[in-house]
Amino acid sequence: MNFAARVGQFRREVQLAYERAEATITLSTEQGFTYWLAEGTILRGWALAEQGQEEEGLRQLHQGLAAYGATGAKLWQLYYLSLMAEVHGKVGRVEEGLAELAEALSLVQNTGETEHEAELYRLKGTLTLQSKTSLGQVSVKSQTSRGTSEDTSPRPLTPDPQAEAEECFLKAIEIARKLQAKSLELREVMSLARLWQQESKQKEAHKMLSDVYNWFTEGFDTKDLQEAKALLESLT
Repeated sequence: MNFAARVGQFRREVQLAYERAEATITLSTEQGFTYWLAEGTILRGWALAEQGQEEEGLRQLHQGLAAYGATGAKLWQLYYLSLMAEVHGKVGRVEEGLAELAEALSLVQNTGETEHEAELYRLKGTLTLQSKTSLGQVSVKSQTSRGTSEDTSPRPLTPDPQAEAEECFLKAIEIARKLQAKSLELREVMSLARLWQQESKQKEAHKMLSDVYNWFTEGFDTKDLQEAKALLESLT
């Protein structure tokens, strides 16, 4: 029932995901399908957040995840935790997102489910970099408010956030390759390429990304492939 909404989310087609989630919620409410209602609520929450309604999206994600857990279902739990973490990162609540990813990765270890593991590591890398940016902004505000040139930079959450993020992205790429999941591999490689671009490693980033991008023969209207093309152009 919820397949089309999931496909819309996987492809990052926000309107499709929203419309299919709405249809799922309507039918599930009428028929008393608690499992599908929970999934529809989660996916609608993600779509709302992508449409700029972050707080309402988060509220529905929380509501849907609680209802999903109450059904006793486990199959898509990792996937839905990753969506929650992604939205928390979007609204700047990085620590909550990282905590959700830690929970999800512990579930991977306990269950052996690996189909969503690559995205978990990619998001962990992304939020780790975001935490570094947030700390930098806090440091600047602190110095401004004190009116002093004293070094008030807070200690980073990790010894080297960029190194940890790179490790996460490489791990995500490795997992995607083992799964032979080219769409996931493209997404993970893009995250690493953006990091390498910031580190003036454009040549390495271009080669890795072009190797994956050139594998595709269709689907160039999808958001990931469009972003990959734009990123490749910026790396030349």
